[in-house]
Amino acid sequence: MALLEIQNVTRRFGDFTAVDNVSIEIDAAEFFTLLGPSGCGKTTLLRMIAGFDLPDGGRILLNGEDLAERPPERRPMRMVFQSYALFPHMTVEGNVAFPLQMSKTPGGEIPAKVQAALEDVRLTGFGKRYPHELSGGQKQRVAIGRALVTHPSVLLLDEPLAALDAKLREEMQIELINLQKEVGITFVYVTHDQTEALALSHRIAVMNKGRVEQLDEPSKIYGFPKTRFVADFIGHINLLSGSVSQRRDGVVTIDVDGLGAVRVATGSQLPVGSRGTIALRPEKIRIEANAPSDSPDNHCRGTVAELLYMADVTVYKVATPGDSRIEALLANSQSGRAKFFEVGDPVEVSWAVDAGHFIEE
Repeated sequence: MALLEIQNVTRRFGDFTAVDNVSIEIDAAEFFTLLGPSGCGKTTLLRMIAGFDLPDGGRILLNGEDLAERPPERRPMRMVFQSYALFPHMTVEGNVAFPLQMSKTPGGEIPAKVQAALEDVRLTGFGKRYPHELSGGQKQRVAIGRALVTHPSVLLLDEPLAALDAKLREEMQIELINLQKEVGITFVYVTHDQTEALALSHRIAVMNKGRVEQLDEPSKIYGFPKTRFVADFIGHINLLSGSVSQRRDGVVTIDVDGLGAVRVATGSQLPVGSRGTIALRPEKIRIEANAPSDSPDNHCRGTVAELLYMADVTVYKVATPGDSRIEALLANSQSGRAKFFEVGDPVEVSWAVDAGHFIEE
């Protein structure tokens, strides 16, 4: 049985349905992420798990027990907010000790528990400092230590790294991964950052307009998106849409506007004449002056319309004669501003038949 079960949960605000009949099962010791754009319902769902909002329909169960009658303070969960929500007049030790005091923990046990929590979040020696004396990353670790000090069954994290700069956010991601492994507590994490979700999670629920579009492991979310929304939301991608013109031996041919016939390996049985989309990651595409003429791959000629140098790779956007745009990545193998093509250069892009992922529409 799953540790946390969300069963057909719905939440409405007037005529607006924020969460629409969502069902999710989350296992013990899992790092689970709710991912989606602003307004998709992920934070509303997190607040219902915490008990700050109540569902209009459905149930939320922890270890098989319905939480409907349990207020937030009586749920074995803690929440970490983007704003940290630290008490400015309390030291680090005081902030971390506060939940223990509220739960009537014997005074003699509190110092050891506080020090253990500070050790977990690598803040040993910072106990006497005040929040204004800490960096953003240190404040976030205090907030996490305060949440963990009572050893909750579930830790809820609402965009906890959003206020940090890019380098510190990456460092904190690694710390969160290691911390979750060490403490063995279930993390339910909310973010709109796709890269963060892919890096942190055991599983991800991608949400859109109050519903879960796909629930899967990060590699499957990225490599095998089930819907056009998931494909477009997760990372950079080329979406090649058109009508199925042929289906033979596990390969479907689509007539893509601006490109012509494009083949993709798929087990889909979508009939000829139906619409479909090929989701094709830029890193799967080769870009050359001329592709081998005897290659069985998909290929088309075009002109470099734009490029973006990103240190280790260069992103090329290639305009085709049919007025389509194909995005491709090329690794930079030389130091400095290494570019293999310039804007206006004629090029040929190509990709294997099994490089794309077919999505039925």
